[in-house]
Amino acid sequence: MREYLLTLCTTAAVTYLLTGPVRKFAIVAGAMPEIRARDVHREPTPRLGGIAMFFGLCAGLLVADHLTNLNEVFAKSNEPRALLSGAALIWLIGVLDDKFEIDALIKLGGQMIAAGVMVVQGLTILWLPIPGVGNVALTQWQGTLLTVALVVITINAVNFVDGLDGLAAGMVCIAAAAFFLYAYRVWVSYGIEAAAPATLFAAILMGMCLGFLPHNMHPARIFMGDSGSMLIGLVLAAGAISITGQLDPDALNLYAGSEKAAVHQTVPVYIPLLLPLTIIAVPTADLVLAIVRRTWRGQSPFAADRGHLHHRLLEIGHSHSRAVLIMYFWSALIAFGTLAYSVNSASMWIVLGVVFLSAVGLVLLLLPRFTPRAPRWAEAFVPPRYRRRRAVAPAASSAALSAPAGGTAAAGRGCDGHEAEDRNTPVAAGAPSANGATAIGARSRFRGSPR
Repeated sequence: MREYLLTLCTTAAVTYLLTGPVRKFAIVAGAMPEIRARDVHREPTPRLGGIAMFFGLCAGLLVADHLTNLNEVFAKSNEPRALLSGAALIWLIGVLDDKFEIDALIKLGGQMIAAGVMVVQGLTILWLPIPGVGNVALTQWQGTLLTVALVVITINAVNFVDGLDGLAAGMVCIAAAAFFLYAYRVWVSYGIEAAAPATLFAAILMGMCLGFLPHNMHPARIFMGDSGSMLIGLVLAAGAISITGQLDPDALNLYAGSEKAAVHQTVPVYIPLLLPLTIIAVPTADLVLAIVRRTWRGQSPFAADRGHLHHRLLEIGHSHSRAVLIMYFWSALIAFGTLAYSVNSASMWIVLGVVFLSAVGLVLLLLPRFTPRAPRWAEAFVPPRYRRRRAVAPAASSAALSAPAGGTAAAGRGCDGHEAEDRNTPVAAGAPSANGATAIGARSRFRGSPR
């Protein structure tokens, strides 16, 4: 565990320290696209954050190769080299896209080639544990097709969810943490060395995301771009493929019955491993909904729009930061809930806990629709938005109507100087007053500066 933590910290430190210089390079290189209709940021922001993340990946692999225990992963398996090859290819494609906006079909072809490069070097699915059937061995073509499909789906799921500051990096970090705990448990508890590469990949992926997040949290100073989102999606898929396709269910020796009975009984153990979609369920759901929505409208599945889940949260009335935290909450609930169920599937407390937290998540999701109002005696102790509206004098009302928009600091406020907006009314994403100017608005970035 100490060596994993050292690898994680090294990856995070290199990524964090390189992000600043990479931001300056992106500005000089002109990798600052104009604000599009679907964007929620107000000012052009440099991309190419994936450059720092890729060098963090290289640093993590280099440090792990020189550690006593983790060096055995490189000596006994070719999977780290396969990951580095595929990551380098997908990273180059992402850098070109961040700078020159290459065609979507070209990116899709590059993703398939990167997955194929990993398959050629041994990072592929060899068999699948299927409940009620047993351990099913796959042919070379079946394993290749399934591996490529899994990599492409995961990359695009992460890429689609990268729409708010810190959203994609945080959600992937949560998924990687849950995956790391499971893979480490399989390796240490059961002594299965085939889980070691996946554990290493998860630790490095956490370091990449943690090192980049301080620069990417709202308001973001730099975006990871496709060079970063596709890279972390590929690393996440590589870890899932490594432990799913290389680990033999019979090696666990949990049950002494037949092979079919053993696989059937150990289904909860394989829930986080069969597909990485179980630990990135939120971006995957967003991906599926986006494809259905665009196809229904007669558009290309790759056509960009403002219908993603994070855009919906802004339309409901959530602020930028609150929308990101809600997505974090649901990702952590699904990932760690699945992890807890795989450890002890017979515990009713786990199921009840997940149900309770799901109810809490629904309340948080609909909070702007049901903003509570504090009683009169408690108004001095709560924020202005929870205070009751007070009647406005006719003269003040006429003055407020005649005042220009944004002309005075008291515009839009009641006679007591507090906000008099009705928060039960939904505000469309992109409106200047979307719950405190977190979408696209005319508010200056610097408070008090003249417009």
